[in-house]
Amino acid sequence: MSLDRLAPAIFVFLWSTGWVTAKYAVHYTGPLTFLCLRYVLAGALLWAICRFSSIQWPERRADVFRAILSGVFLHGLYLGMIWWAIGQGVPAAIGGIIAGLQPLMTAVAARYVIGEKISPLQRAGLLIGFVGIAIAVLPKVMATGALGLSVPLYAVAVNVLGMTSVTYGTLYQKKYVHGGNIMAVATLQYVGAFIVTVPFALLLEDGHVDWSLGLAATLAWSVGAISIGAVALLLYLIRRGQVSRAASLIYLVPPLAAVEAALLFGETLTPAMIAGTVLAVTGVYLANRKPAVSVATG
Repeated sequence: MSLDRLAPAIFVFLWSTGWVTAKYAVHYTGPLTFLCLRYVLAGALLWAICRFSSIQWPERRADVFRAILSGVFLHGLYLGMIWWAIGQGVPAAIGGIIAGLQPLMTAVAARYVIGEKISPLQRAGLLIGFVGIAIAVLPKVMATGALGLSVPLYAVAVNVLGMTSVTYGTLYQKKYVHGGNIMAVATLQYVGAFIVTVPFALLLEDGHVDWSLGLAATLAWSVGAISIGAVALLLYLIRRGQVSRAASLIYLVPPLAAVEAALLFGETLTPAMIAGTVLAVTGVYLANRKPAVSVATG
């Protein structure tokens, strides 16, 4: 089976484990401090891979800058805002709904930013996927009263900004960072992610780290499986097809993360979550049903 067929499924699984990783990480250090450690380790490991594999780095300064800037949006601002918002009390259910906005935001923005066109079937798939996410998580939101005033509105706003950041980063990646070795580009992206995260970690957290085997295991998975494996697959998918199709895969992340939480933390899978997941899967299938259409150039 070709990588084109396997990549989406592997990406969704690896990316979904980020939710579980976040739950473990906060036991050992602050979320932003953990992300800084993750970026340093991922960048160092990728640099070593590039160094000993004789992978060529971008030759032009403009390409280096663009790769670093894409990392600021794709990783630094996105993960930093999402993890910080969760720490401020934004429930995972609301986070799931906000995450479901990304494919819709990407599809709308892609039309104007990079001239990408999507078919009516793909539009239907994106809408169905979002409805599926809403059905899956809304009952939990209503049951816990998560829409009440107990959730800081500024934290919800930061969560939405995080989704806006990754949406822009995805489009920027497609438009400007479409050449060079994926591993070299990913290395530079973590430079950008680290640069933008460190000041906020120093400002908002005390820097305490509980050095332990648990932290080492959490970092190992976060770096190897997510920061390197999942991100490399995401960059590959963006290069190979429409950003709208790649972004639609995000619909599968919250349902799969819920299954993982049920297995690892004993959380309950409700009928609404199961039904919503079926709709989300249907939406992703429709959004990816047809091959990529032509992109306007100018």
